This record gives sequence, C-alpha cells and structure tokens, in this order.
Amino acid sequence: MPLIKKKSNIMHTAAPESSDVLHYEVANLQGIGKRARQEDSFAFVNALDEEQCRKFGMMFLVCDGMGGMKDGKLASEKAIQCMLENFKAMDRRGMIAEQLHESVLRAAEEVRVLLDSDGGSTLVCGIILNEKLYFASVGDSYLYLLRSGRLFRMNTEHNICHLRYLENIRDGSFDKESAQQDPEAPALSNYLGMPAVPDVDHSVKPLNLKKGDIIFACSDGVGGVLNEEEILNAFCAETANECCSFIEKAIIGHNVQYQDNYTAVVVRCF
Repeated sequence: MPLIKKKSNIMHTAAPESSDVLHYEVANLQGIGKRARQEDSFAFVNALDEEQCRKFGMMFLVCDGMGGMKDGKLASEKAIQCMLENFKAMDRRGMIAEQLHESVLRAAEEVRVLLDSDGGSTLVCGIILNEKLYFASVGDSYLYLLRSGRLFRMNTEHNICHLRYLENIRDGSFDKESAQQDPEAPALSNYLGMPAVPDVDHSVKPLNLKKGDIIFACSDGVGGVLNEEEILNAFCAETANECCSFIEKAIIGHNVQYQDNYTAVVVRCF
C-alpha cells in the first residue's frame, strides 16, 4: 500500500458493478505560510491503486506539528508513520471505527514517548472503505463534508474555547462570545503527545458516501483562516486540484500577519 504525496491525483476505480460504486479524485495543497519551516505532514494511501483501494480501502491524513514545543515536524511525521503502519495491519472484516480509534491512541503514545511529553501534533484522518467514511481527529484541525451544495463540519475542535463553551452550556448559558474572549481560547486541550491520554473525536458508525460528495481535511492554517463560505465557493470548481488552487489563493489573499503552515487534502467522490 504505497504512500502518495503528490499535488494532484485521479484514481478511477475498476468498472462499477452497480451505480453505488464510487470513483475518487484526490488532491492536496501545502504551504509554509510565514513560519520559519514546515511542521505539517500529510499522506494518502491507496489513492491511485484501484485494486488496493477496493480491497483495503483508502486513507488520508493531515497532522499539524505544534510550534513552540519540541520539534513539531518530528511529531507530525511520527504520527503519520504510526497511523500508516496501523492502517496496514487493520482487519478489514473487523470493526473499522474501533480500530481507527485505537490507532490514534497508539499514535498519541508513540509521539509522547518520542518527545517525552514535550511536543505534539494534531491529527485528522479518514478511511474510505466500501463507499463508507470512517474518521478520527485530535486537536484543532478540520474535517468538512460538502454534500448537495451544503458544507458540514464533521469534527469538533479540541481547544480551550470549546471547553469553555461546553462549561457555559452546562451552567445553563449559551454564551459563546465569552468563551471566544478567553485569553487562552486558541490553546489546544487535546493533542497527540500530551502527558494524558487524549480525547479522540471519532465516528462510531460510518458515513455512507454519495456521488458528488467532497471530503476536505485541513490544518488550522487553512480552517482557522478561511470561513465556510470561502471554502464552499472553492468547491464549486470542477476538479479536486482546482479546489486546492482556489483554497490556496484565498489563504494568500488574506495575507494574515503570522500565517501558520497550511495543509489540506481533498477527496472528491463521483
């Protein structure tokens, strides 16, 4: 199951046995932003191999190494490596969602040991098997689904802002502004490599994919800069590669003073 790291790829599956069998087109974008070096990592597996995709599924990942701690690039690369090894060893006849969850926990522990709890990475990933999507995420990276012209956020941000908002709800308030105004609001509350076992946002049941669906996974250098309308407009493009081009142009157009590294992957179903 080869690791794919290319700008744009189209994978045409074998001749469909029914109208429910999907084809997939994948693409990615990545930039250093205004940082000193690139600390994001990403990967596709089986995105081009029709037989392997049908038999073992496709996997996509985006990991954002944490700046300000020990070697964010090493953390994100270690997370990718561990996830790919676990994907290869999965029992495709077993519970994919549970195995994906366990894979993320193992990756978190390997990052923690490698960097001695002094470094980390976010993670957002998905497995497409038998036209179904399984996903998992830790941290503040983003996972979107475009379906029938509407954009849906699939995962939850693990940051202090989200925790404060949940606390407000439990206290009987729906005051989101006070949570956003917390000085520590952007700080991560969960990440791979943290001293404690991280909370993993993951699918319990898979999502049945449909023709026309677009899956978009990205680091916060993308999702934290562009609003959903900008992302939705980019998905009006005819190809996954064009989607990525429009996303990148929009990021550059914002000219954020301290633009973070930015990385995204797109999977278009047709």
